[in-house]
Amino acid sequence: MITNLRRLAAVVAAVGFVVFTAPAALAQAPAKAEGGVLTNAAGMTLYTFDKDAAGSGKSTCNGPCAANWPPLMATGDAKPSGDYSIVTRDDGAKQWAYKGRPLYLWAKDTKPGDKTGDGFNSVWHVAKP
Repeated sequence: MITNLRRLAAVVAAVGFVVFTAPAALAQAPAKAEGGVLTNAAGMTLYTFDKDAAGSGKSTCNGPCAANWPPLMATGDAKPSGDYSIVTRDDGAKQWAYKGRPLYLWAKDTKPGDKTGDGFNSVWHVAKP
């Protein structure tokens, strides 16, 4: 009887561990690789900005710049994972970064697969995995 109770306790503990840790393990990355570039969940191309210092934890594209290059925003409960980190913007909002580089969309891309911002002013580039 005691052996059966110990087995049952071990199974319950194992199931509880899986149930409570699985959501974190299954959390989706903020971006995905499509056609050799990173995209958001809607398939829109993501970009990096040469004026952002990798690993600085900061975005330098604010105000009117951010109106043209909307940041890939992170929710308040988002957690960094793997190559994805979170930077804090000047307004306190959180933004996703890939390998330390903040990620942005381009306002003039109108459909998934557009890459019209690549090379803009020689400082904007598609984000590559």
